[in-house]
Amino acid sequence: MIAIELMETASSNAAHLLSALASSIPLAAEEPKGINTEGVVTFFASKIAPILLAVLGVIFIGRASRGEISKVLTSSAIAIVGLAFIAGAATLFFIGDFLINLIFE
Repeated sequence: MIAIELMETASSNAAHLLSALASSIPLAAEEPKGINTEGVVTFFASKIAPILLAVLGVIFIGRASRGEISKVLTSSAIAIVGLAFIAGAATLFFIGDFLINLIFE
């Protein structure tokens, strides 16, 4: 009789222990975190781009002071066309995102 009571107590304690262990183990692995691309783009747009534009401005002013106006105008035109391409790419990105949201909603 004592042996039966000991077996019941031991089995209930073992079941309780196993349920506590099972609840503490995660069922699925956590999803890996990706790179914050919006933060990277914001950093480049707010910190790096103004510095590069300032460097270009200093170079253009230095060339203009030496009398190389044609080179300054050519470089300025190339820089403006490059900025237009970058703005166009950003615009296409937002238009594409809008179209995808429109189609799949």
